[in-house]
Formats: sequence, structure tokens, C-alpha cells
Amino acid sequence: MEEITVSAKTLDDAITEALVQLGVTSDQLDYDVIEKGSAGFFGIGMKQAVIKARRKVTKQEVEEPVIDFSDAVKGVKDSSIENSYKENRHVKDNRVNRENKDTRENRKKKDKYNKDRNRNRQRKEARPEVKQEVKPEVSPVSVKEEIEEKVERIEKTTKPISEHKEVELAKVEDVTIKACEEFLNNVLKAMGMDVTLTSVIDEEGALNIEMNGENMGILIGKRGQTLDSLQYLTNRVANKMQSGYVRVKLDTEDYRRRRKETLENLAKNIAHKVRKTRRAVSLEPMNPYERRIIHSALQGEKNITTHSEGEEPYRRVVVTLVRR
Repeated sequence: MEEITVSAKTLDDAITEALVQLGVTSDQLDYDVIEKGSAGFFGIGMKQAVIKARRKVTKQEVEEPVIDFSDAVKGVKDSSIENSYKENRHVKDNRVNRENKDTRENRKKKDKYNKDRNRNRQRKEARPEVKQEVKPEVSPVSVKEEIEEKVERIEKTTKPISEHKEVELAKVEDVTIKACEEFLNNVLKAMGMDVTLTSVIDEEGALNIEMNGENMGILIGKRGQTLDSLQYLTNRVANKMQSGYVRVKLDTEDYRRRRKETLENLAKNIAHKVRKTRRAVSLEPMNPYERRIIHSALQGEKNITTHSEGEEPYRRVVVTLVRR
């Protein structure tokens, strides 16, 4: 019985190679696993799979009659023995021819597979490498904070609307107020809220819009985040209507004033704590508007200084003691 030893990267590859070498199908193969093989760690310590393979003995082969040729050598010619010998010889020749044909076909398939794999590999290596630009993830909150800081710089360098010659107050009242109120009414209607809007232009030229209705806490949100978002969007709508800059302030239930008083009281208490413990205190992350309130509240405090640190949206105010 022919037995071969085959080794390959994986056990499946070794079995495939044994099928090709023996020229049999998978149901006609019998093998013993000598080594299962392992991929190792990044190719280090890799072991190949090793098997001992042989062709299964079919029932027909086991039951083939054993012909004694001694009588033929001695000149005994039995017609039945000769016929049996010729028939068995013919079967064996047909089986060998069929096995050789299967082996040639398997080798052709394997050669074609290897050629196709090498051709694809060469095409892939010849193809220019395209580096995909990985765009950093941008948080909507960080974008909002960045825009608010830009708006803050614009406010410091831009004169109030009343001082712009090209923008008339009547134009602001007729176009900008109407556009802002229409935008807010559409948003609030989509939220299922019935809100009354009151728009007033103050002495500095800013457009103040007061919102009144039921369940206004929904519009305020956690620490005023929802209100700030609506205010930002309304500012965008207002400044599309004219060339001059218009600042829009949204408020409801006197939230802006109450929040400012809360932050100012917090700043005073933190300053007292810093003087007592002589240790710096870092506040919770705040938006630029609330950080400005903290800085302004502690600007005149003796032996106290403030600064901001961190990246948006986690930028926060740090209150420290001035050591002398």
C-alpha cells in the first residue's frame, strides 16, 4: 500500500496536497495527523502541518482473487484462470488510466489556481497605493463652541448695529425680526410647543427675543444647552439677511439673569475656598459665555487669578491663588 508523507502550512493544505499526489478524491483518502501545525506569533514559531496519507483499500481490491501462476509456468492452461486474469488485468488498467487522468486534471487545476493567484498578486503590487485620508471626528458640541468663540471675537471688534451706516434700524425691524420669528415659530411648532415671542432691539443694537409659554424648561435644557443651541441657529438666520452683524439673544423665564447670578455666586465661593485651602480649584466644563462670567466676577478679587485650560467641549476655568 502506497503511503506518503506531506507537509504544508495548514492541515487543509496538507490534505489537498496529498489528494493531488495520490490522485484520489477526499472519500478515497486515509491519513494520520503527525503534526497539526501552528501559525505562531506574527510568523515566529510557525510549524507546518504534517500527515501520512494513503489510498483507502476498496472492497473490490480486498476481494480480488489471488491468481497462482505456478500452474501456468508448468504448462497448465486452465481457460477459467486465464479469463479471470485477463478480466482483472483489464480492470486494473482501466483504474490506473482513470487515476492518472484524475491526477493530471488535479495538477492542471492546481497550476491554473497558482497562476491566477500570482497574477492577482502582481496586479495588486503594481497598483499604486492610495492613502485614505482619515478625517478626525468632530463633535457637534466642539464645532458649536468654536463658532461661539469666533462670534465672541467678532462682537469685540464689531460696532453695534446702531453705528453701522449701511444698516438701518427700520431694516432690522422689518426683515431680521420677521425672519428670526418665523424660524423660531417653525422650530417650536415642530417640537409641539405653543410659545409667544416678544422681540425688542436694545440700546446696543442687539435683538432680544423673549419666549413665553408652558413647560419652558424643555427649551432651556441641561445648563441652558438647548437654549444656547436655538440662540446660535437664530443668529445664523439673522445674519444671512443683511451685511452688518446682528447679535440675537434668546431668553425665557429670565433664565439668563438667574444663571448669571448663580455663576457669580459660585465664583465668589470658589475664591473663598482657594484662599482658605491655598489650593487651585478647577470648575466643571463650561461654554465660552459662562467662562466669561466667571472671569469677570473674579477679575477684581485680591490674590485670585483665573485662566482656562483643556480642549472644547471640556474646557474649564481654573481658579488659583497668587502667592507672594
